[in-house]
Amino acid sequence: MLDIAEELSRWVEQGRDFAVATVVAVGGSAPRQPGAALAVDRDGTAIGSVSGGCVEGAVYELCGQALDDGITVREQFGYSDEDAFAVGLTCGGVIDILVTPVRADDPARAVFAAALAAAARGRAAAVARITGGPAELIGRPLLVHPDGSYEGGLGGHPELDRTAAADARAMLDAGRTGSVTIGAEGSRCGQPLTLLVESSVPPPRMIVFGAIDFASALVRAGKFLGYHVTLCDARPVFATKARFPQADELVVDWPHRYLATTDVDARTVLCVLTHDAKFDVPLLELALRLPVAYIGAMGSRRTHLERSDRLRDVGVTELELARLHSPIGLDLGARTPEETALSIAAEIVADRRGGSGVPLKGAHTPIHHEGGRPPTGLITSVA
Repeated sequence: MLDIAEELSRWVEQGRDFAVATVVAVGGSAPRQPGAALAVDRDGTAIGSVSGGCVEGAVYELCGQALDDGITVREQFGYSDEDAFAVGLTCGGVIDILVTPVRADDPARAVFAAALAAAARGRAAAVARITGGPAELIGRPLLVHPDGSYEGGLGGHPELDRTAAADARAMLDAGRTGSVTIGAEGSRCGQPLTLLVESSVPPPRMIVFGAIDFASALVRAGKFLGYHVTLCDARPVFATKARFPQADELVVDWPHRYLATTDVDARTVLCVLTHDAKFDVPLLELALRLPVAYIGAMGSRRTHLERSDRLRDVGVTELELARLHSPIGLDLGARTPEETALSIAAEIVADRRGGSGVPLKGAHTPIHHEGGRPPTGLITSVA
Protein backbone atom coordinates (compact mmCIF):
# COMPACT_ATOMS: atom_id res chain seq x y z
CA MET A 1 0.00 0.00 0.00
CA LEU A 2 2.76 2.44 0.85
CA ASP A 3 4.27 1.92 -2.59
CA ILE A 4 1.44 4.07 -4.02
CA ALA A 5 1.25 6.41 -1.03
CA GLU A 6 1.65 9.64 -2.99
CA GLU A 7 -1.45 8.98 -5.13
CA LEU A 8 -3.48 7.54 -2.26
CA SER A 9 -2.64 10.49 -0.02
CA ARG A 10 -4.10 12.78 -2.67
CA TRP A 11 -7.24 10.65 -2.76
CA VAL A 12 -7.58 11.02 1.01
CA GLU A 13 -7.15 14.80 0.78
CA GLN A 14 -9.83 14.89 -1.93
CA GLY A 15 -12.22 12.95 0.31
CA ARG A 16 -12.44 9.94 -1.99
CA ASP A 17 -13.52 6.52 -0.74
CA PHE A 18 -11.37 3.72 -2.08
CA ALA A 19 -10.39 0.11 -1.53
CA VAL A 20 -6.79 -1.04 -1.56
CA ALA A 21 -5.65 -4.55 -2.46
CA THR A 22 -2.25 -5.46 -1.02
CA VAL A 23 -0.04 -8.47 -1.70
CA VAL A 24 0.45 -10.07 1.73
CA ALA A 25 2.13 -13.38 0.81
CA VAL A 26 3.73 -14.94 -2.25
CA GLY A 27 4.85 -18.37 -3.35
CA GLY A 28 6.80 -19.56 -6.35
CA SER A 29 7.62 -17.16 -9.18
CA ALA A 30 5.21 -14.40 -8.21
CA PRO A 31 5.67 -11.13 -10.13
CA ARG A 32 5.16 -8.73 -7.20
CA GLN A 33 6.35 -8.91 -3.61
CA PRO A 34 4.49 -8.27 -0.32
CA GLY A 35 3.43 -4.65 -0.03
CA ALA A 36 2.62 -4.18 -3.73
CA ALA A 37 -0.84 -2.67 -4.03
CA LEU A 38 -3.69 -1.77 -6.35
CA ALA A 39 -6.36 0.75 -5.32
CA VAL A 40 -9.77 1.53 -6.80
CA ASP A 41 -12.00 4.50 -5.96
CA ARG A 42 -15.78 4.95 -6.21
CA ASP A 43 -15.51 6.19 -9.79
CA GLY A 44 -13.64 3.06 -10.82
CA THR A 45 -10.27 4.77 -11.19
CA ALA A 46 -7.43 2.31 -10.52
CA ILE A 47 -3.79 2.89 -9.60
CA GLY A 48 -0.98 0.46 -8.82
CA SER A 49 -0.60 -3.23 -9.53
CA VAL A 50 -0.54 -6.50 -7.62
CA SER A 51 0.46 -8.98 -10.30
CA GLY A 52 1.82 -7.27 -13.36
CA GLY A 53 -1.47 -7.98 -15.15
CA CYS A 54 -2.24 -11.63 -14.35
CA VAL A 55 -5.10 -11.12 -11.90
CA GLU A 56 -5.72 -7.38 -11.99
CA GLY A 57 -9.26 -7.75 -13.35
CA ALA A 58 -10.39 -10.08 -10.57
CA VAL A 59 -8.76 -7.93 -7.89
CA TYR A 60 -10.40 -4.83 -9.37
CA GLU A 61 -13.81 -6.49 -8.89
CA LEU A 62 -12.94 -7.42 -5.30
CA CYS A 63 -12.08 -3.79 -4.59
CA GLY A 64 -15.46 -2.67 -5.91
CA GLN A 65 -17.20 -5.23 -3.72
CA ALA A 66 -15.24 -4.13 -0.64
CA LEU A 67 -16.22 -0.52 -1.27
CA ASP A 68 -19.88 -1.53 -1.42
CA ASP A 69 -20.06 -3.80 1.63
CA GLY A 70 -17.22 -2.39 3.75
CA ILE A 71 -15.79 -5.85 4.44
CA THR A 72 -12.09 -6.69 4.34
CA VAL A 73 -11.34 -9.96 2.54
CA ARG A 74 -8.29 -12.11 1.83
CA GLU A 75 -8.11 -14.06 -1.42
CA GLN A 76 -5.51 -16.34 -2.97
CA PHE A 77 -4.68 -16.49 -6.67
CA GLY A 78 -2.57 -19.19 -8.26
CA TYR A 79 -1.71 -20.90 -11.49
CA SER A 80 -4.59 -22.52 -13.38
CA ASP A 81 -3.56 -25.84 -14.92
CA GLU A 82 -6.73 -26.17 -16.99
CA ASP A 83 -6.56 -22.73 -18.54
CA ALA A 84 -3.41 -20.63 -18.22
CA PHE A 85 -5.36 -17.58 -19.28
CA ALA A 86 -8.11 -17.96 -16.70
CA VAL A 87 -7.91 -15.99 -13.46
CA GLY A 88 -4.55 -17.13 -12.17
CA LEU A 89 -0.85 -16.53 -12.37
CA THR A 90 0.48 -17.83 -15.64
CA CYS A 91 4.02 -17.48 -14.29
CA GLY A 92 3.34 -20.36 -11.92
CA GLY A 93 3.32 -18.45 -8.65
CA VAL A 94 0.76 -17.93 -5.91
CA ILE A 95 -0.16 -14.63 -4.29
CA ASP A 96 -2.42 -13.80 -1.36
CA ILE A 97 -4.24 -10.48 -1.58
CA LEU A 98 -5.78 -8.49 1.28
CA VAL A 99 -8.54 -6.14 0.07
CA THR A 100 -9.38 -3.36 2.54
CA PRO A 101 -12.01 -0.63 2.13
CA VAL A 102 -10.94 2.85 3.23
CA ARG A 103 -14.20 4.75 3.52
CA ALA A 104 -15.18 8.01 5.16
CA ASP A 105 -17.32 6.12 7.71
CA ASP A 106 -14.40 3.91 8.81
CA PRO A 107 -12.62 4.98 12.05
CA ALA A 108 -9.40 3.43 10.69
CA ARG A 109 -9.36 5.91 7.79
CA ALA A 110 -7.50 8.45 9.94
CA VAL A 111 -4.73 5.93 10.61
CA PHE A 112 -4.44 5.05 6.93
CA ALA A 113 -4.40 8.76 6.08
CA ALA A 114 -1.56 9.49 8.52
CA ALA A 115 0.49 6.57 7.20
CA LEU A 116 -0.02 7.57 3.58
CA ALA A 117 0.82 11.21 4.30
CA ALA A 118 4.06 10.22 6.06
CA ALA A 119 5.15 7.94 3.23
CA ALA A 120 4.18 10.47 0.56
CA ARG A 121 6.35 13.11 2.25
CA GLY A 122 9.36 10.79 2.48
CA ARG A 123 9.16 10.27 6.24
CA ALA A 124 9.92 6.88 7.74
CA ALA A 125 6.82 4.95 8.84
CA ALA A 126 5.54 1.40 9.10
CA VAL A 127 2.01 0.01 8.91
CA ALA A 128 1.20 -3.33 10.55
CA ARG A 129 -1.99 -5.21 9.70
CA ILE A 130 -3.18 -8.65 10.74
CA THR A 131 -3.45 -10.82 7.65
CA GLY A 132 -3.87 -14.22 9.30
CA GLY A 133 -6.09 -14.78 12.35
CA PRO A 134 -9.65 -14.13 13.52
CA ALA A 135 -11.79 -12.50 10.83
CA GLU A 136 -12.73 -9.59 13.09
CA LEU A 137 -9.06 -8.58 13.41
CA ILE A 138 -8.07 -8.85 9.73
CA GLY A 139 -6.93 -5.64 8.10
CA ARG A 140 -6.96 -3.13 10.96
CA PRO A 141 -3.96 -0.77 10.75
CA LEU A 142 -1.33 0.11 13.32
CA LEU A 143 0.90 3.02 12.27
CA VAL A 144 4.37 2.81 13.85
CA HIS A 145 6.85 5.70 13.93
CA PRO A 146 10.66 5.45 14.07
CA ASP A 147 10.69 6.33 17.79
CA GLY A 148 8.42 3.36 18.56
CA SER A 149 5.25 5.36 19.18
CA TYR A 150 2.16 4.20 17.35
CA GLU A 151 -1.34 5.18 16.28
CA GLY A 152 -4.45 3.10 15.75
CA GLY A 153 -4.80 -0.48 16.92
CA LEU A 154 -5.19 -4.05 15.75
CA GLY A 155 -8.40 -4.58 17.71
CA GLY A 156 -7.19 -7.18 20.15
CA HIS A 157 -5.44 -7.26 23.53
CA PRO A 158 -3.40 -4.09 24.34
CA GLU A 159 -0.28 -6.24 24.56
CA LEU A 160 -0.88 -7.21 20.94
CA ASP A 161 -0.47 -3.61 19.82
CA ARG A 162 2.71 -3.21 21.90
CA THR A 163 4.26 -6.39 20.53
CA ALA A 164 3.24 -5.59 16.96
CA ALA A 165 4.65 -2.08 17.32
CA ALA A 166 7.98 -3.45 18.55
CA ASP A 167 8.22 -5.90 15.64
CA ALA A 168 7.18 -3.24 13.15
CA ARG A 169 9.76 -0.81 14.50
CA ALA A 170 12.48 -3.44 14.10
CA MET A 171 11.45 -3.98 10.48
CA LEU A 172 11.28 -0.23 9.90
CA ASP A 173 14.80 0.16 11.29
CA ALA A 174 15.95 -2.44 8.75
CA GLY A 175 13.83 -0.89 6.00
CA ARG A 176 12.01 -4.18 5.37
CA THR A 177 8.50 -5.16 4.38
CA GLY A 178 7.31 -8.69 5.13
CA SER A 179 5.40 -10.98 7.46
CA VAL A 180 5.92 -11.73 11.15
CA THR A 181 4.06 -14.11 13.45
CA ILE A 182 3.10 -13.26 17.03
CA GLY A 183 0.78 -14.69 19.69
CA ALA A 184 -2.84 -13.56 19.89
CA GLU A 185 -2.11 -11.49 22.99
CA GLY A 186 1.34 -10.45 21.92
CA SER A 187 3.08 -13.08 24.02
CA ARG A 188 4.36 -15.16 21.08
CA CYS A 189 2.42 -18.10 22.46
CA GLY A 190 -1.19 -19.18 22.12
CA GLN A 191 -3.05 -18.67 18.85
CA PRO A 192 -0.60 -17.30 16.28
CA LEU A 193 -1.39 -14.18 14.29
CA THR A 194 0.31 -13.20 11.05
CA LEU A 195 1.14 -9.56 10.49
CA LEU A 196 2.13 -7.82 7.29
CA VAL A 197 4.47 -4.97 8.12
CA GLU A 198 4.96 -2.42 5.35
CA SER A 199 7.92 -0.10 5.76
CA SER A 200 8.42 3.17 3.94
CA VAL A 201 11.79 4.82 4.26
CA PRO A 202 13.45 7.77 2.50
CA PRO A 203 15.19 6.81 -0.76
CA PRO A 204 18.71 5.43 -0.36
CA ARG A 205 21.64 7.55 -1.46
CA MET A 206 23.84 7.19 -4.50
CA ILE A 207 26.91 9.43 -4.38
CA VAL A 208 28.73 9.80 -7.68
CA PHE A 209 32.24 11.25 -7.50
CA GLY A 210 33.63 12.83 -10.65
CA ALA A 211 31.74 15.21 -12.96
CA ILE A 212 32.46 13.41 -16.25
CA ASP A 213 30.18 12.36 -19.10
CA PHE A 214 29.89 8.84 -17.69
CA ALA A 215 28.69 10.38 -14.42
CA SER A 216 25.87 12.20 -16.20
CA ALA A 217 24.53 8.90 -17.54
CA LEU A 218 24.98 7.22 -14.16
CA VAL A 219 23.05 10.00 -12.39
CA ARG A 220 20.11 9.29 -14.73
CA ALA A 221 20.37 5.56 -14.09
CA GLY A 222 20.49 6.13 -10.33
CA LYS A 223 17.35 8.25 -10.46
CA PHE A 224 15.64 5.54 -12.51
CA LEU A 225 16.49 3.00 -9.79
CA GLY A 226 14.99 5.25 -7.10
CA TYR A 227 18.12 6.64 -5.48
CA HIS A 228 18.60 10.14 -4.12
CA VAL A 229 21.62 11.04 -6.24
CA THR A 230 24.42 13.39 -5.22
CA LEU A 231 27.16 14.43 -7.66
CA CYS A 232 30.42 15.55 -6.04
CA ASP A 233 33.45 17.09 -7.75
CA ALA A 234 36.13 19.50 -6.58
CA ARG A 235 35.94 21.49 -9.84
CA PRO A 236 33.10 24.05 -9.90
CA VAL A 237 33.32 24.52 -13.65
CA PHE A 238 32.24 20.89 -14.18
CA ALA A 239 29.82 20.25 -11.30
CA THR A 240 26.96 22.37 -12.66
CA LYS A 241 23.20 22.00 -12.88
CA ALA A 242 23.38 22.46 -16.63
CA ARG A 243 25.55 19.35 -16.96
CA PHE A 244 23.70 17.30 -14.31
CA PRO A 245 20.07 18.45 -14.36
CA GLN A 246 18.72 15.24 -12.83
CA ALA A 247 21.02 15.19 -9.81
CA ASP A 248 19.20 15.81 -6.53
CA GLU A 249 22.26 17.52 -5.11
CA LEU A 250 25.47 19.02 -6.51
CA VAL A 251 28.48 19.37 -4.20
CA VAL A 252 31.67 21.23 -5.03
CA ASP A 253 34.27 19.87 -2.63
CA TRP A 254 37.17 17.46 -2.45
CA PRO A 255 35.52 14.00 -2.55
CA HIS A 256 37.13 12.57 0.58
CA ARG A 257 36.37 15.72 2.56
CA TYR A 258 32.71 15.63 1.55
CA LEU A 259 32.38 11.90 2.28
CA ALA A 260 33.82 12.44 5.76
CA THR A 261 31.06 14.92 6.64
CA THR A 262 27.95 13.55 4.91
CA ASP A 263 25.51 10.93 6.19
CA VAL A 264 25.72 7.42 4.76
CA ASP A 265 24.12 4.14 5.81
CA ALA A 266 23.90 0.48 4.89
CA ARG A 267 21.89 1.28 1.73
CA THR A 268 24.24 3.94 0.35
CA VAL A 269 26.16 3.25 -2.87
CA LEU A 270 29.37 5.06 -3.75
CA CYS A 271 30.53 5.30 -7.36
CA VAL A 272 34.02 6.69 -7.85
CA LEU A 273 34.48 7.93 -11.41
CA THR A 274 37.19 10.52 -10.71
CA HIS A 275 39.88 8.30 -12.28
CA ASP A 276 42.62 10.38 -10.68
CA ALA A 277 44.87 9.09 -7.90
CA LYS A 278 44.91 12.37 -5.98
CA PHE A 279 41.12 12.05 -5.63
CA ASP A 280 40.70 8.26 -5.68
CA VAL A 281 43.16 7.18 -2.99
CA PRO A 282 42.06 9.40 -0.06
CA LEU A 283 38.42 8.88 -1.04
CA LEU A 284 38.61 5.09 -1.23
CA GLU A 285 40.76 4.88 1.90
CA LEU A 286 37.81 6.37 3.76
CA ALA A 287 35.00 4.72 1.77
CA LEU A 288 36.27 1.18 2.27
CA ARG A 289 35.95 1.61 6.03
CA LEU A 290 32.36 2.87 5.97
CA PRO A 291 29.28 0.62 6.45
CA VAL A 292 27.84 1.27 2.99
CA ALA A 293 26.19 -1.14 0.56
CA TYR A 294 28.43 -0.80 -2.48
CA ILE A 295 31.71 0.85 -3.48
CA GLY A 296 32.78 0.88 -7.11
CA ALA A 297 35.65 2.64 -8.86
CA MET A 298 36.18 3.27 -12.58
CA GLY A 299 39.42 2.50 -14.37
CA SER A 300 41.26 -0.02 -16.46
CA ARG A 301 42.64 -3.22 -14.95
CA ARG A 302 46.08 -1.60 -14.92
CA THR A 303 44.65 1.44 -13.10
CA HIS A 304 42.96 -0.88 -10.62
CA LEU A 305 46.22 -2.66 -9.82
CA GLU A 306 48.13 0.62 -9.38
CA ARG A 307 45.34 2.08 -7.26
CA SER A 308 45.22 -1.04 -5.09
CA ASP A 309 48.96 -0.77 -4.43
CA ARG A 310 48.56 2.88 -3.41
CA LEU A 311 45.71 1.94 -1.08
CA ARG A 312 47.83 -0.77 0.52
CA ASP A 313 50.59 1.80 1.00
CA VAL A 314 48.24 3.98 3.08
CA GLY A 315 47.16 1.05 5.26
CA VAL A 316 44.06 -0.37 3.54
CA THR A 317 43.83 -4.07 4.35
CA GLU A 318 43.15 -6.91 1.93
CA LEU A 319 39.77 -7.48 3.61
CA GLU A 320 38.85 -3.85 3.02
CA LEU A 321 40.10 -3.99 -0.58
CA ALA A 322 37.88 -7.01 -1.22
CA ARG A 323 34.85 -4.73 -0.81
CA LEU A 324 35.87 -2.68 -3.84
CA HIS A 325 34.13 -3.31 -7.18
CA SER A 326 36.88 -2.39 -9.59
CA PRO A 327 36.88 -2.13 -12.51
CA ILE A 328 33.34 -0.97 -11.85
CA GLY A 329 30.35 -2.64 -13.53
CA LEU A 330 29.41 -5.91 -15.19
CA ASP A 331 30.90 -7.16 -18.45
CA LEU A 332 28.30 -6.00 -20.99
CA GLY A 333 30.80 -4.92 -23.61
CA ALA A 334 29.76 -1.34 -22.82
CA ARG A 335 31.25 1.51 -24.83
CA THR A 336 29.09 4.61 -24.49
CA PRO A 337 28.42 6.49 -21.24
CA GLU A 338 24.85 5.18 -21.25
CA GLU A 339 25.96 1.58 -21.74
CA THR A 340 28.57 1.99 -19.02
CA ALA A 341 25.96 3.43 -16.65
CA LEU A 342 23.76 0.41 -17.38
CA SER A 343 26.69 -1.87 -16.59
CA ILE A 344 27.28 -0.13 -13.25
CA ALA A 345 23.57 -0.07 -12.36
CA ALA A 346 23.29 -3.77 -13.17
CA GLU A 347 26.18 -4.58 -10.85
CA ILE A 348 24.61 -2.53 -8.06
CA VAL A 349 21.30 -4.40 -8.44
CA ALA A 350 23.02 -7.80 -8.61
CA ASP A 351 25.05 -7.02 -5.50
CA ARG A 352 21.98 -5.80 -3.63
CA ARG A 353 19.72 -8.68 -4.63
CA GLY A 354 22.26 -11.50 -4.55
CA GLY A 355 22.17 -12.04 -8.32
CA SER A 356 24.94 -13.75 -10.25
CA GLY A 357 25.00 -11.40 -13.23
CA VAL A 358 24.92 -14.32 -15.67
CA PRO A 359 22.28 -14.58 -18.44
CA LEU A 360 19.04 -16.24 -17.31
CA LYS A 361 18.93 -18.18 -20.58
CA GLY A 362 20.39 -21.59 -19.92
CA ALA A 363 21.05 -20.83 -16.27
CA HIS A 364 19.66 -22.85 -13.37
CA THR A 365 19.59 -19.95 -10.93
CA PRO A 366 16.32 -18.56 -9.50
CA ILE A 367 14.83 -15.54 -11.28
CA HIS A 368 13.68 -13.93 -8.03
CA HIS A 369 16.21 -14.02 -5.19
CA GLU A 370 15.09 -14.07 -1.57
CA GLY A 371 18.50 -13.08 -0.25
CA GLY A 372 20.71 -10.10 -0.95
CA ARG A 373 20.65 -6.61 0.45
CA PRO A 374 17.37 -4.77 1.06
CA PRO A 375 15.95 -3.03 -1.98
CA THR A 376 15.55 0.79 -2.49
CA GLY A 377 12.94 3.17 -1.47
CA LEU A 378 10.01 1.12 -0.24
CA ILE A 379 11.84 -2.06 0.87
CA THR A 380 10.08 -5.35 0.33
CA SER A 381 11.18 -8.84 1.26
CA VAL A 382 9.62 -11.84 2.90
CA ALA A 383 10.58 -12.15 6.52
